[in-house]
Amino acid sequence: MFAEAREHLLTVRDWLRYAVSRFNGAHLAFGHGTDNAHDEAAYLILHTLHLPIDRLEPYLDARLTPSEMQHLAHVLDARLHQRLPAPYITREAWLQGHRFYVDERVIIPRSYLAPLILEQFQPWLTHPVERALDLCTGSGCLAVLLALAFPEAQVDAVDLSADALEVARRNVADYGLQGRVRLLESDLYAALSGQRYDLIVANPPYVTEAAMQALPPEYRHEPRLALAGGEDGLAVVRRILAEAPAHLNPNGWLAVEIGHNRAALEAAYPGLPFVWPELDGGEDTVFLIPRQALKPTG
Repeated sequence: MFAEAREHLLTVRDWLRYAVSRFNGAHLAFGHGTDNAHDEAAYLILHTLHLPIDRLEPYLDARLTPSEMQHLAHVLDARLHQRLPAPYITREAWLQGHRFYVDERVIIPRSYLAPLILEQFQPWLTHPVERALDLCTGSGCLAVLLALAFPEAQVDAVDLSADALEVARRNVADYGLQGRVRLLESDLYAALSGQRYDLIVANPPYVTEAAMQALPPEYRHEPRLALAGGEDGLAVVRRILAEAPAHLNPNGWLAVEIGHNRAALEAAYPGLPFVWPELDGGEDTVFLIPRQALKPTG
């Protein structure tokens, strides 16, 4: 089909229409930066042609060279037939206007925590942040945003995956933050004995086992380690909550993304006063809780 496309499709507009038709016809799953076939096709075409990804209109009637057509056909084929998420094809993901390198070693950045970080967790966080911790850092995107949002803070970022930390190291370097972001291979707090923070954020694995079984092919390209949260999605969240008091300063806060597992969390911890910020994904995707509301665990 792509041989036929290269013969008959001449302009960016032609290729955009063709890609949208093929994406819709293949019933692709979206959610890794775009939520529909048109936006995804436009992004892939503009990126492949080295054009500004936020300026489609001026280029719609531009004709493509044979080599550009061949390259574009290769990219669209990877999206259609391998069902690769677009960021794994382009090796980049955007989060709140910030670009990060990604590949199959890390989950693709799309955290609901990002806007809260850039807004400095206002109005809840009222004390200065001198030390922050990012658990399950993956690509390091949230650690970078923490360092940008709190320019006086030192940030520790941990992950169980050495492969993920290699990607995070690249992103930290891209932002010139090697002096303020420390990357550690650790199973949550295991390598942080005696360390305390003013703010801890975490985007841990929280997909329930039932949801894991139903994931579309695009999501199955991501590391299972970064997605699977056990039977109810809270296996890692429970550990984060249990050990947080030992690592938070008295006025510190914990912020954790849990997908849509609010009901399960509140049923498991009926006595904890979770705060649920209103976000684009709804009021059940991220919880905040102050150190004062958490009981020490010895």
